[in-house]
Amino acid sequence: MSAATADAVPVGDEGFDPARSAAGGRNPWLIAVVVSIATFMEVLDSTIANVALRYIAGSMGTSYDDASWVVTSYLVANAIVLTVSSFISKRYGRKPFYLVCLGVFTLSSIACGFAWDMDSLLFFRVLQGFAGGGMVPISQSILADSFPPSKRGQAFAIFGIAVVVAPVVGPVVGGWLSDNLSWHWCFLINGPVGVVAFILVGLLVQEPQAAVEEHERLKRQGVRMDVVGFLLVATFLGSLQVVLARGQTLNWFASEFIVIFTVICVVSFFLMIPWEMTRENPILDLRMVVTRQFGSCFVVMLAIGAILIATTQFLPELVQQFYGYTALLAGLTMSPGGVVTFVSMLVVGRLTNSVQPKYLIAAGAAIVAFSMWDLTRLNPDSTFWYFAWSRIYIGIGLPLIFLPITAASYYGIPPDKTDQASALINVARNIGGSIGVSISQNVLAVREQFHHSRLVENIIPSNPAYQETLDMMSRYFSDAGGGAVAAKERAIAFIGEQLQAQAGYMAYIDVFYVLMLLSLAAIPLALILRRVN
Repeated sequence: MSAATADAVPVGDEGFDPARSAAGGRNPWLIAVVVSIATFMEVLDSTIANVALRYIAGSMGTSYDDASWVVTSYLVANAIVLTVSSFISKRYGRKPFYLVCLGVFTLSSIACGFAWDMDSLLFFRVLQGFAGGGMVPISQSILADSFPPSKRGQAFAIFGIAVVVAPVVGPVVGGWLSDNLSWHWCFLINGPVGVVAFILVGLLVQEPQAAVEEHERLKRQGVRMDVVGFLLVATFLGSLQVVLARGQTLNWFASEFIVIFTVICVVSFFLMIPWEMTRENPILDLRMVVTRQFGSCFVVMLAIGAILIATTQFLPELVQQFYGYTALLAGLTMSPGGVVTFVSMLVVGRLTNSVQPKYLIAAGAAIVAFSMWDLTRLNPDSTFWYFAWSRIYIGIGLPLIFLPITAASYYGIPPDKTDQASALINVARNIGGSIGVSISQNVLAVREQFHHSRLVENIIPSNPAYQETLDMMSRYFSDAGGGAVAAKERAIAFIGEQLQAQAGYMAYIDVFYVLMLLSLAAIPLALILRRVN
């Protein structure tokens, strides 16, 4: 960089290399919008199918449990490709790889919409996950290279809108499409959006000269992919995703399937660590994770992924199960939070230039913890706006965490390592989401059984309150028509249903307490981050 250029660079932007920018001579903000379109589409697909699983199961003539593989297969494929995206983009070019991922994602999305049975749907869903897994980290590294550190916070605000708002919008869009058209449109909707994104990326995004020189150098040097490392990392992440996604459904270690995948996961993990730590060109540079700055960002992103995906999945399930909401109405409970998140992203994008990331992250984690605590006031009379406000609080808190943590994770990272940083941060978000859902599912199941057993202890003939309730409900059903014996049977059944519902409410409250503690744990981690100049 020339002296004149160096003088023009703002404080803190000394490490910025314009030769790595994907904007070329164009406005980099245009590039930010273009790559965020594809990112939004990919992240949307991680949740859009959740509310459509019952429709898919009914249409395909299979069980809900089998249909849930539509979500699991996508997450597993996504996690695997995240690990190799950095090497492929460096070795063969960032833009060509991005276009291939975007093209395959669009075509496989359309194929999912036209799937003729469950096997074909899962096959195309895996292809979709493989392609989508390469798009998000490349989008993020494009932004990191196209903007100097002083502008990255605002650039990541656009990217963050895609990553944080898309999981919230997913259930709304999926619910409306499933209720009013068919579940096929949850996938077909990607067709026209993908075509537009492909054209825009092809026309506007440039392959930086520095990136061209780098993959030419790697080609001359004959640098090959760390195949062993890739297989170990892919096996670890893939088996971990399977265990987390299917563990509760299959009763954890009572299932031979879960035991086998757990063993595979543990063995591959302990083989992966020494292998990747000693390679010159590892698939994942795990040495970055043990640093104070990036390692803290990695762990906080795990927590954020857990809270974002767990709340996005469990709130719609809660209101559908206990409040009789349709798939669309369940999705709409989160729409106000999506709007607030959109606005918050833009505001926080500017704050990142004047407030240290660690303070923003700590504040955001405290707000999210408050929103989880507020949900512990859950009761049978909770209204639509009670749930909507919980998402509004999250919509304020998450941007305060997501944007600073994304920007802070690149602090001190050499320009040639931005692809690795992007891959690792997105692995953290992906795995964190699966961990959050798995923990929540396990807490929900275990605590529901616990509360049910405690409540049943009071359903005994010697309990005056039980006898009074039973007599009152028996008279009610008797007055409604039917004999005394039938009325008493209906009264007993009604009390049993209420007891089961009460146990369910209390179990969901326990889930929200756990997520609150997870949010609070992110605060001290945030405060140990270094100052960003």
